Formats: sequence, structure tokens, C-alpha cells
Amino acid sequence: MREWHVKHMEQTLVRFVKGLSENATRWEIRLNNKYGKIGRVHKRIEYDVKHGVTNKEVFTFLQLIRTESSYHDVRSCEGSMKRLDEIQSYYSQQPQLFNNWNYTVTR
Repeated sequence: MREWHVKHMEQTLVRFVKGLSENATRWEIRLNNKYGKIGRVHKRIEYDVKHGVTNKEVFTFLQLIRTESSYHDVRSCEGSMKRLDEIQSYYSQQPQLFNNWNYTVTR
């Protein structure tokens, strides 16, 4: 099942970075307006992280999109580098530890 979530994460990121094609149909535009925003993409990736994908794998795949020659067609789309930077800035940050009163021990 973990492999499915890794593939889903990769497909989601490629779809987001690539964006809409120039000759997108009205239906594709409508779906992109609903599901193609950064918040929705983040929710999908967090769902995959919840099921076994690590943040390091997400960041590594984003680096792969940026450098690998097989993803040249994804990078060549208009605005793709901006979207790649936007999503990569979130995953480049280290997860911060939080201080919750449930986890502190007082004596």
C-alpha cells in the first residue's frame, strides 16, 4: 500500500508543477480551479505522508523534478518553476517540534 501512496504523491506533484495545458477544456479548467490549488495539493501529500511517505521522499522527488532530464517537459511549461519553488519551499523546511501541554511532565 505504501508504494501506491508514493506513486500518488509523485503524480500529484507532477500534475501541480506542470499546470494546465494551453488547450485545456472547460472541464479541466474547472477541476484545476477546484483541486489544483496549493492547499489541496498539500492536503493530498499530507494524506500520503500519513500513510507512509516521508517528507524527505517528497523533497527528494521535488529535487528530482528540478534536475532530472526526464522531467524537462514538466519544467518547460509556463509558470512551472514558480509552482515548483512554491511547493518546494514548504517541504524544504524542517518539521518544527511543538510544545503541547499534554506532552510536558510537571512535578
